[in-house]
Amino acid sequence: MQSAHTQNLPAPDNQPTALSGYNAYTSDLALCEAAVWAGLDAADSRLTAYGAIAGSELYALGFAANDHPPEPVFFDPQGRRTNTVDFHPAYHRIMSLAKEHGLHSLTWTTPTAEARLVRSLLFYLHYPFESGTLCPLTMTHAAIPALRETPAVAAIWEPAILAPAYDPADRPAQDKRGLTIGMGMTEKQGGSDVRANTTRAVPLGSDASGEAYAINGHKWFFSAPMSDAFLVLAQAPGGLTCFLLPRWRPDGTRNTLALQRLKNKLGDHSNASSEVEFHDAWALRLGSEGRGVATIIQMVAETRLDCLLGSAALMRQAVSQALNHCRQRMAFGKTLLEQPLMRNVLADLALEAEAALWLALRVARAFAAAQQSESEALLKRLATPIGKYWVCKRAVPLVNEAQECLGGDGYVEDFLLARLYRQAPLNGLWEGSGNIQCLDILRALHKTPAALDALLTECATAREAEPRLDRHLHALVQDLKTAPDQEYAARRTAGRMAIALQASLLIQAAPSAVAEAFVASRLDGADGRAFGTLPDGLRIAELLERAMPR
Repeated sequence: MQSAHTQNLPAPDNQPTALSGYNAYTSDLALCEAAVWAGLDAADSRLTAYGAIAGSELYALGFAANDHPPEPVFFDPQGRRTNTVDFHPAYHRIMSLAKEHGLHSLTWTTPTAEARLVRSLLFYLHYPFESGTLCPLTMTHAAIPALRETPAVAAIWEPAILAPAYDPADRPAQDKRGLTIGMGMTEKQGGSDVRANTTRAVPLGSDASGEAYAINGHKWFFSAPMSDAFLVLAQAPGGLTCFLLPRWRPDGTRNTLALQRLKNKLGDHSNASSEVEFHDAWALRLGSEGRGVATIIQMVAETRLDCLLGSAALMRQAVSQALNHCRQRMAFGKTLLEQPLMRNVLADLALEAEAALWLALRVARAFAAAQQSESEALLKRLATPIGKYWVCKRAVPLVNEAQECLGGDGYVEDFLLARLYRQAPLNGLWEGSGNIQCLDILRALHKTPAALDALLTECATAREAEPRLDRHLHALVQDLKTAPDQEYAARRTAGRMAIALQASLLIQAAPSAVAEAFVASRLDGADGRAFGTLPDGLRIAELLERAMPR
């Protein structure tokens, strides 16, 4: 007998009703259970409130913000440089909602594990309905550890950065209620190889605000160009160094950065990305000269976690859209949800999305506990690139498969899935491509061998309970010992580690139907298989019931 949540509800004209006007948190059983597992209250008022906003107001605003992308206004009518970008009112409303609810600040204003996890789930709720606004929000959130490398700079900038206010006005930072932070790391000749950067920084001297420099050069990707300040890398006399470069100088004049153009991107249409040149731009040093990568990598670690959370959220919403369509759409005398092959596809998608959620939240929990626990710090170091690599990779085929569930409608921009598909590749590219993540995994294994022990300890309980996971981990460790070229095999290693972590989490925390299905379908060397190939004998109805948006 079908429950009230998965019963077939065919539309009168066989055109399904859109999934909107619902609470994206309380309607998601797996998300609520994962929140409790992480130590939160299932009825957390912050998550409940933002879930209602996400599934209704953000859903509508997201379409408007993406249908009306930002427009460059680099000069005023008299030809003076302004470097401004005009955004649709929907974009500004979304930014206001996010900042009011602490997506940019909760981790730092309430430095507890609970606040970190709530902020992570708020990000998860926001992402699929409007991803572009989360570019400046995640960078604003992630900039704090880098700023704190130089306390004098942090003392001046932090209060307005963390304020629960969005102020889009283009004016000096000291005159604004709230600030956003952007980033410029990569250059046209170097890309991920930031040590090949040619941008130069010349010391100007120190004052109460810190050590000032003049920056000359360019950035090929300069993210969120309407931000109030940017973390950038440049070659100082002592080597590659991190700087805070504001839009306005302390004397109230415009800083000499020159936006060149906005990128014409595949997705992320509501957000502006740009190219820029610096001509003696004024900036403050963060950290020591020559320690630029070590300083900004703290920001990168935070944004990588957000990439992982965002891709997991994208997957979940794609599954919700597919399930909502299939429970209403009739074909060949019954709903799509009743068709055996479609049930296999939908259950497989739901399984993948839930595994992504658990992995993302486990990495967030490691971030929350890393300062108090060496084992959590080690797991964070290894699991962050593992999770970012794997979940961001899996998001693209999953969203495409969900589009197929809708047929032609899945390819039409009037429906959310088309935007989700254009968005899906971004997190795999941003903050280090898949190869960069895999090389980072190898770096962690070589520099901190105890990180592998932390991963194996994390999986120990589940390994004892599930022989297939034990065999999987044994083969993984043997490969690490015997692979003739570990770099050549790095993607295989990363995938195996990700599946081991996901299996361990599901075995220990998820309902048995979910864990059994994951183990049966993911631990037998079928990593690259198509969705919809679940084996016989699984409790498919339970998987579908669990994933169905309520």
